[in-house]
Amino acid sequence: MCHIPVFCWISAAVMEKMLSEAESGEIPKTLTQMYTHFLILQTNIKHQKDYEKNVTDKDMILKLGKVAFQQLVKGNVIFYEEDLRECGIDVTEASVYSGLCTQIFREEFGLYQGKVFCFVHLSIQEHLAALYVHLSCTNHNRNVFEPITKQSLLSKFKDRFQLSSSEHVSLSELHQKAVDEALQSKNGHLDLFLRFLLGLSVESHQILLQQIMTLKRSSSDSNEKTAEYIKKKIRTIDSPEKSICLFHCLNELGDDSLMQEIHNYLKTGKIRETKLSSSQWSALVYVLLTLELKMDVFHLTQFVGEHNTADAVLKMLLPVVKESRLVHLYDCGLTDEGCAAVSSALRSNPSNLRHLDLSLNTLEDSGVNLLSAALKDSNSKLEILRANYHPPSSHCTLNPAGRSIVKSAGRSIIKPVRRSIVKAAGRSIIKSAGRSIVKSAGRSIIKSAGRSMSSLLAAPSSSPPASLKSSPPATVLTSLPPALKSLSPLQCRVQPLSQLNSSSSVLFLS
Repeated sequence: MCHIPVFCWISAAVMEKMLSEAESGEIPKTLTQMYTHFLILQTNIKHQKDYEKNVTDKDMILKLGKVAFQQLVKGNVIFYEEDLRECGIDVTEASVYSGLCTQIFREEFGLYQGKVFCFVHLSIQEHLAALYVHLSCTNHNRNVFEPITKQSLLSKFKDRFQLSSSEHVSLSELHQKAVDEALQSKNGHLDLFLRFLLGLSVESHQILLQQIMTLKRSSSDSNEKTAEYIKKKIRTIDSPEKSICLFHCLNELGDDSLMQEIHNYLKTGKIRETKLSSSQWSALVYVLLTLELKMDVFHLTQFVGEHNTADAVLKMLLPVVKESRLVHLYDCGLTDEGCAAVSSALRSNPSNLRHLDLSLNTLEDSGVNLLSAALKDSNSKLEILRANYHPPSSHCTLNPAGRSIVKSAGRSIIKPVRRSIVKAAGRSIIKSAGRSIVKSAGRSIIKSAGRSMSSLLAAPSSSPPASLKSSPPATVLTSLPPALKSLSPLQCRVQPLSQLNSSSSVLFLS
């Protein structure tokens, strides 16, 4: 959230107000607390202005919340005057809350210019929607999912949400239905709404809400049931992203039991020796992603042990790998399954991975093909790829399968390169203008797609610049099966051509 400008603005506005007061109160510790403080701040700003008070804060917030919720479940971020009128909002009244709801204009088909409304940010819409759902339950004994279900979902799903209005509506039951709806969402559009909804039920938040409206009954007694239901869901779902969302929900509820267990494993160094359950893996992902010191470097060997293979760890910790800039996967027994996970990280948008070490892994052709395709993906921003290997024999040959894979991967890396300086068997080689020259043991041979080049150039007498020599070595696509073992003595280094006054990159093989 700290990377979102609107959240930074909200945080700055809240902190400025709190720190300027004699009794600042407790600093917000959760996302829900921060947004509720911002809502209170906006109502105070409205009071300072000379507006005729035709509607109370409570009524206006509930009306705006109703609009926010109805449009959220429809997937809408903009709405029209008729949408406001359906919720009992006068357009002039909505303009009073300019900090929450802003008016924009658009021209339709060049003939009609109508008023269109939206919240300042989607997160504000989600917070107001959650507040509306929470207050509808606690103050009006109403489950707002019921009419939404009848209107928008297929009839076979209706019974899941129907509650008798004459009965006491359980907040825990409402929370469980909200959790189910959020998990069923394919694009995660209810994830933040769910966090806000659960955060509003915490006892400390009830005191905060009293500043803008009266609460008729407490809701904190249902939180324990809600937390247990969420933990049950964490154990059954297989989506890392959904698990992270549910851990954020537990954090809003103040339940950190699963996280504390993982923290203890990490502190004692027993994480490699422990057979983790699915919920513990999810907790580990959440803990690693929410560390105060961002984990830019990921070492797979810290988690691989007797109970955890490299491929399994990569699959479970893939969200962490995607957020890391330097990933060490050396000598860990990586297979095609692991290559698929690495390829996914390279293709992610945005891709944070800049340095990847695959040294001392025996990769099959199919795994290398996955990596090759990922390297050519437009989202890949990889700068250094290591795959060092020291074979028992110095002889190397490149069979057609390996040649095809390397040629394909090489194009994706060397395409923007103006010049590549290559060393093989201790001799310098220059690859220029699409031609490769290899000089080894007095003989120069190049095989590409079954054809031999008709002419070979002599190796240059000058060595690469000293500044480039000093760069740390990296290796590419080596330590491979028979199809690729010919690459085993090769090493490569990808480095920006800053010394050559070029925005391209240079690939070094040595």
